[in-house]
Amino acid sequence: MKKFFLLALMAVMFISCNSDDDLTLVDYIGTWSGTYTGTNDKGDWNFVVADDGKVTGTMHSIDTNQNFAIIGRLDRSGQLIAELALPAKGNFNGTLTTEKKGNGSWDNSLPAPARSGNWEGSKDKK
Repeated sequence: MKKFFLLALMAVMFISCNSDDDLTLVDYIGTWSGTYTGTNDKGDWNFVVADDGKVTGTMHSIDTNQNFAIIGRLDRSGQLIAELALPAKGNFNGTLTTEKKGNGSWDNSLPAPARSGNWEGSKDKK
C-alpha cells in the first residue's frame, strides 16, 4: 500500500508541473537598455533587473536633457510594472522576453505638458 501511495503521489506531482513552473527571473537579471519615442519627447533608457525582480534605472530625455528615475518590479512571466519619478509622475510598463527583447508604453505628466509613447530595447550582452 505504501508503494502504491508513493507512486500515485509522484504521478500527481509530475502531472501538476507545467512550463510556468519553470519560469524564473534568471533570464531577465541584468542590464537592459533601449530608446523611447512619443508625444513631445524622445530619448533613451536603461535599467537593471535584480534577482528579486526589483527594477531600477533611468529614462533620459534628448529633447529636455532631463533624467527620470524608473522604479518598479518584474514578475516571472516578464511583465514590467514601473513608475517614472523624480521629477516625473508617470508609468513605464511593458514586457521583457526570454529572447532578451522588451517593449511597452510610457506616460509622464510632469513636467507639463503631459507626454506618452512607446519604448523598446534589449538585454545588454555580457
